[in-house]
Amino acid sequence: MHRGSCLCGAVTFGVTGDLPQPSACHCVACRKHSGHFEASVDIPADTLTISGEAHVKWYQSSEKVRRGFCDICGSTLFWDPVFRDWTAVAMGAFDTPTQTKLAMHIFVSEKGDYYDIADGLPQNDR
Repeated sequence: MHRGSCLCGAVTFGVTGDLPQPSACHCVACRKHSGHFEASVDIPADTLTISGEAHVKWYQSSEKVRRGFCDICGSTLFWDPVFRDWTAVAMGAFDTPTQTKLAMHIFVSEKGDYYDIADGLPQNDR
Protein backbone atom coordinates (compact mmCIF):
# COMPACT_ATOMS: atom_id res chain seq x y z
CA MET A 1 0.00 0.00 0.00
CA HIS A 2 1.31 3.42 -0.97
CA ARG A 3 0.06 6.20 1.29
CA GLY A 4 -0.03 9.95 0.93
CA SER A 5 -1.58 13.12 2.25
CA CYS A 6 -1.95 16.83 1.85
CA LEU A 7 0.32 19.21 3.77
CA CYS A 8 -2.02 19.55 6.76
CA GLY A 9 -3.13 15.90 6.85
CA ALA A 10 -6.86 16.56 6.44
CA VAL A 11 -6.87 14.50 3.22
CA THR A 12 -5.13 11.13 3.11
CA PHE A 13 -5.10 8.49 0.41
CA GLY A 14 -3.91 4.99 -0.27
CA VAL A 15 -3.04 3.16 -3.47
CA THR A 16 -2.90 -0.63 -3.62
CA GLY A 17 -0.42 -2.37 -5.89
CA ASP A 18 2.66 -1.12 -7.66
CA LEU A 19 2.71 2.40 -9.03
CA PRO A 20 3.23 2.82 -12.76
CA GLN A 21 5.85 5.26 -13.98
CA PRO A 22 4.76 8.88 -13.57
CA SER A 23 5.04 11.66 -16.11
CA ALA A 24 5.89 15.33 -15.70
CA CYS A 25 3.46 17.73 -17.33
CA HIS A 26 4.72 21.17 -18.31
CA CYS A 27 1.44 22.56 -19.73
CA VAL A 28 0.32 26.02 -18.68
CA ALA A 29 -2.59 24.69 -16.58
CA CYS A 30 -0.38 22.25 -14.63
CA ARG A 31 2.27 24.91 -14.12
CA LYS A 32 -0.27 27.36 -12.74
CA HIS A 33 -1.97 24.71 -10.58
CA SER A 34 1.23 23.36 -9.05
CA GLY A 35 3.53 26.38 -9.13
CA HIS A 36 6.04 24.64 -11.44
CA PHE A 37 5.52 21.49 -13.50
CA GLU A 38 3.33 18.69 -12.19
CA ALA A 39 4.58 15.12 -11.77
CA SER A 40 1.76 12.63 -11.34
CA VAL A 41 0.92 8.97 -11.72
CA ASP A 42 -2.27 7.54 -13.25
CA ILE A 43 -4.07 5.30 -10.76
CA PRO A 44 -7.01 2.99 -11.62
CA ALA A 45 -10.10 4.09 -9.68
CA ASP A 46 -10.50 0.73 -7.96
CA THR A 47 -7.01 0.95 -6.39
CA LEU A 48 -7.35 4.46 -4.91
CA THR A 49 -8.98 5.18 -1.54
CA ILE A 50 -9.38 8.72 -0.19
CA SER A 51 -10.09 9.72 3.42
CA GLY A 52 -11.15 13.24 4.33
CA GLU A 53 -12.97 13.64 1.02
CA ALA A 54 -15.03 16.47 2.52
CA HIS A 55 -11.83 18.55 2.34
CA VAL A 56 -11.12 17.76 -1.30
CA LYS A 57 -12.33 20.63 -3.45
CA TRP A 58 -12.55 20.24 -7.20
CA TYR A 59 -11.82 22.88 -9.79
CA GLN A 60 -13.20 22.11 -13.26
CA SER A 61 -10.21 23.29 -15.29
CA SER A 62 -11.67 22.14 -18.62
CA GLU A 63 -14.69 20.30 -19.95
CA LYS A 64 -12.87 16.99 -19.54
CA VAL A 65 -10.71 17.51 -16.43
CA ARG A 66 -11.10 18.55 -12.82
CA ARG A 67 -8.29 19.18 -10.34
CA GLY A 68 -8.53 18.23 -6.68
CA PHE A 69 -6.87 20.08 -3.82
CA CYS A 70 -7.20 20.34 -0.04
CA ASP A 71 -9.55 23.15 0.98
CA ILE A 72 -7.54 23.79 4.15
CA CYS A 73 -3.88 23.86 3.09
CA GLY A 74 -4.29 24.11 -0.70
CA SER A 75 -2.13 21.09 -1.55
CA THR A 76 -2.37 19.88 -5.12
CA LEU A 77 -3.51 16.25 -4.95
CA PHE A 78 -5.46 14.95 -7.94
CA TRP A 79 -5.99 15.43 -11.66
CA ASP A 80 -9.21 13.69 -12.64
CA PRO A 81 -10.33 13.11 -16.23
CA VAL A 82 -14.07 12.93 -15.56
CA PHE A 83 -14.85 10.53 -18.42
CA ARG A 84 -12.17 7.96 -17.49
CA ASP A 85 -11.84 5.30 -14.80
CA TRP A 86 -8.56 6.55 -13.35
CA THR A 87 -7.23 9.54 -11.43
CA ALA A 88 -3.76 11.04 -11.56
CA VAL A 89 -2.19 11.49 -8.12
CA ALA A 90 0.49 14.12 -7.49
CA MET A 91 3.83 12.45 -6.82
CA GLY A 92 4.76 15.02 -4.20
CA ALA A 93 1.77 14.02 -2.06
CA PHE A 94 3.03 10.48 -1.39
CA ASP A 95 4.32 9.92 2.16
CA THR A 96 5.83 6.50 1.53
CA PRO A 97 8.56 5.56 -0.95
CA THR A 98 7.00 5.22 -4.39
CA GLN A 99 9.48 2.72 -5.87
CA THR A 100 8.98 4.22 -9.33
CA LYS A 101 10.82 6.70 -11.54
CA LEU A 102 9.71 9.42 -13.92
CA ALA A 103 9.10 8.06 -17.43
CA MET A 104 8.73 11.17 -19.60
CA HIS A 105 7.95 14.85 -19.91
CA ILE A 106 4.78 15.99 -21.67
CA PHE A 107 3.64 19.34 -23.06
CA VAL A 108 7.24 20.57 -23.11
CA SER A 109 6.28 23.12 -25.78
CA GLU A 110 4.47 24.98 -22.95
CA LYS A 111 7.21 24.72 -20.32
CA GLY A 112 8.44 27.77 -18.45
CA ASP A 113 11.43 29.62 -19.85
CA TYR A 114 13.21 29.69 -16.47
CA TYR A 115 14.36 26.05 -16.47
CA ASP A 116 15.83 23.39 -18.71
CA ILE A 117 14.95 19.71 -18.94
CA ALA A 118 18.23 17.84 -19.03
CA ASP A 119 17.52 14.44 -17.47
CA GLY A 120 17.61 12.51 -20.76
CA LEU A 121 14.00 11.33 -20.54
CA PRO A 122 11.69 11.51 -23.57
CA GLN A 123 10.15 14.93 -24.16
CA ASN A 124 6.80 15.16 -25.92
CA ASP A 125 5.09 18.31 -27.18
CA ARG A 126 1.71 16.88 -26.15
